[in-house]
Amino acid sequence: MEIRRITHRYAVSPQITVDDVPAIAEAGFVKVICNRPNTEVPTEMHSDAIGEAVRAAGMEYEVLELTHQTMTPENVARQKSLAESCEGPVLAYCASGTRCSVVWALGQCDCMSAEEILEATSKAGYALEGLRPALEQMEKSQS
Repeated sequence: MEIRRITHRYAVSPQITVDDVPAIAEAGFVKVICNRPNTEVPTEMHSDAIGEAVRAAGMEYEVLELTHQTMTPENVARQKSLAESCEGPVLAYCASGTRCSVVWALGQCDCMSAEEILEATSKAGYALEGLRPALEQMEKSQS
């Protein structure tokens, strides 16, 4: 499991397994968000199995399945709300961590510049330069 911190409160990871849950709890995360649809993974990695292990370890667990088609403004807002509605660090996971980074980036235009957003994701290892036009447009609409 490879956890990449975008901010002190939001980190992303490729697909996790039930076996990863103790290390996630030990790392201090209080919530895990699954952004990967069950249709992409084998049964033992379905969100129900992971969620059961996460909750048993004392953390919150939320599912917001995301695909290119479902990366809507409503889901961006929902992800931001899920990430901000707890007292502590959040780990979001998908196949590679990219979707979790993209949804985070799109949700930050009301409080960060496109440059700051892209710098944060780049430092975490996610090159999202292709999002710059959308981020800049969203940033302008916020001001």
